[in-house]
Amino acid sequence: MAVGALLDGVPESVVLGLSLLGGGDVGLAVVAAVFISNVPEGLSSAAGMKRAGRGAGYVFGIWGGIALASGLAAMLGNLGLESASPAAVAVIMGVAAGAILAMVADTMIPEAFEDAHLLTGLITTAGFLTAFAVERLAA
Repeated sequence: MAVGALLDGVPESVVLGLSLLGGGDVGLAVVAAVFISNVPEGLSSAAGMKRAGRGAGYVFGIWGGIALASGLAAMLGNLGLESASPAAVAVIMGVAAGAILAMVADTMIPEAFEDAHLLTGLITTAGFLTAFAVERLAA
């Protein structure tokens, strides 16, 4: 789960860095989407590490490293992709979106199904509707 968080966090952070180009700011919808996707992911991963017998230092070390890598990716996205073509930016955003979707489909939904069973689809739909509503309200 932590590796998945890194794999989807780095492109996600590059997108955040890209969104700041040209004096732009990070919109409420982007911040909400990052928060909504990362908090359950982090909690689930940390719980799994604790069940595997890992200590608090290990868990915080892993998540600190992921936060550092994500921060560096945001900085590189902002500084290194300033002159990137719109096509390159679209590819980066597509990879970030795909990584998030892969993480949700491969890890989060099966884990949620273990606990919520038939409600998993309804809860997932509610999550997508919440993200859509936040994006529309911020627009």
